[in-house]
This record gives sequence, C-alpha cells and structure tokens, in this order.
Amino acid sequence: MKYYLETGSADPAYNLAFEEYVLLHKKEGDILMLWQNDNAVIIGRNQNTEEEINRTFVEARGIKVVRRITGGGAVYHDRGNLNYSFITDCGAFDHAALSAFTEPVVRALRSLGVQAEAKGRNDIEVNDCKVSGTAQRVQGGRILFHGTLLFDSDPEMIAGALRADPEKFRSKSTKSVRSRVGNIRDFLPEKMTLEAFRKALKKELLQGDFEEIFPEREELEAIKSLKESKYDTWEWNFGASPRFDRIMKKVCDGGILKTGVSVDRGGSIAAVSFRGDFMSRRDVSEIETALTGCLYEKEAVKRILERFPLEEYFGSITAEEILESLFG
Repeated sequence: MKYYLETGSADPAYNLAFEEYVLLHKKEGDILMLWQNDNAVIIGRNQNTEEEINRTFVEARGIKVVRRITGGGAVYHDRGNLNYSFITDCGAFDHAALSAFTEPVVRALRSLGVQAEAKGRNDIEVNDCKVSGTAQRVQGGRILFHGTLLFDSDPEMIAGALRADPEKFRSKSTKSVRSRVGNIRDFLPEKMTLEAFRKALKKELLQGDFEEIFPEREELEAIKSLKESKYDTWEWNFGASPRFDRIMKKVCDGGILKTGVSVDRGGSIAAVSFRGDFMSRRDVSEIETALTGCLYEKEAVKRILERFPLEEYFGSITAEEILESLFG
C-alpha cells in the first residue's frame, strides 16, 4: 500500500523530527512525504557544523542550522526548495542502488519537460547544474531516502550560507557552489508555480492508488517532544561536532573523510570521530564507540573495522582509506 504524508510545518527542526518519527514508527507500506523548510542549513549526520556554515552570514539572516540523521553534505533550504522523502522496507531494494529512488524523481521531472539525469553518487542534474542532492538511512528494517529539489531557491543565499570546502570542490573540478547549482524553474518549457510543481510531482511519484494519512494527536505530541529534545538543541546541531587532538582529512572517491582522534598517555584511543559527506546509512557512532579504548595502532584498528559492514557506515569509502585517514 502507498501512503502520503505532509508535515504541516516549515520549521526545519520539526520537519526532521517528523521524518525520523515516521521512519521509526510507520512500519508498513511505501510512504511519500513532500515538505518545505524556512531558511535553513541542513547539516549531514557526520559533518562538523562549524566547518560547513558561514556563521556570520547565517546568524545575521536568522538562518536555522539543523543536523539530520542521514549522511551526505550540507544543503541550504528555503521556500523555493521542495523536499521529498521515501520510506519503505529496506529488503525491497538493493541498498547500494540509489537509482531505485532517483529514477522516479528523474522521470517526474522529465514528464514536465525538464531534461534531468542522475549523476555521481547522489545528485540529479540538468544541463550540468545540480538541482537535487540525496541521502539515505537504514534503521529498524526500513530505509529512508530523501532529497532536495531546487525549484526557485536564492543562489546568493546558497553561496553565502554554505562554507564550501576547497578540497571537495577541487576533487569535483568545480569552482564554486553557485556555478554548480541550478533552479528547476529555469529549465521548464512553460512557467509553473511551485505549488503546481508540487502537485505534478506528487501525482507522478505516487502513480496510482494511495491513502493520505494524518498523525494522531499522540503522535504529534511525540514528534514535538523529539523536536525539542533533539533537533532544537545545541548538543545535536553543534555539539555533535567535537574537537580532537589530531584532525586529518582525506579526499576519496566516495567523499571527504575527516577523522579526529585523541590518544591518551597509554597509547589507546580516548575518542575518535568520523565526519564528512560520505553516504552513510547507519550511525558511525557505533564504530567510534568500538574504537574507543583500542590501541592506536593500525592493525589493532583494522581488526575492529573488520567487524563491521563498512559500506553501511561509509558508503564506498574503503577500510584502507579509513586507516590512511587515521594514521596518515
């Protein structure tokens, strides 16, 4: 069965709490959500917030900064941006095949006359301009796949709010954020409002029978509680970006990996952190916890890494690349 949900809000903290609640508690059927945020920078689960935002610009304009539960890079949202979320049983898809989710979006855009195509690890592009970025997460036997659709976003705000990482852009042969992104509105053969675009996208993505469902009062209260205890907190949005004694960065085909490690006097790892825009589907804190107390020695760390299905945590970044990042 197909279900459709709307959040009824443009608060980024509430919308991300709503999305997480649906992932964890709606266990049946294929779910589509379309939603929008007021001006916000949405930080990837494994990123260092301070390194991703232009704090002066963001604070001066009242732009909210909220961390999401999926991997990937930081993105800018405003009312010219439409977001979509697919939630379904993870067993129905090859987790590595993002095309299972990007292809319906590409088809929907093409049905409107936009010559879209999936590119790279997680982008949808039109005429070499990025119009959508995506990320995913697996939890409790369900998979969340969500993405942005830049319909009529302000390029000046995108460029100003995000602090682009020079290494990342050199690796993609790109000079600036502004030169890469484009608005779907500019590629439409005929003018269309965002609301008309939303309705057309919804119709194309659902394709057939579906039921629009609405959260119960108790569910709305639980979502509000999650928002307040997690997504509205400094601890989640900024404090989840700790500082370490040694910080290293490695540019891999699967994304940028930033590794911080603190080693105590006995030579064991007191704390370790993995940050970056790699496409994780599980929380890397599980690996960070496993490495805490481990001897800061390559073979010892390698043995612990071998316990985990690393593609679930780091996408296509390999064990050897993780070790190179940790040890140089």
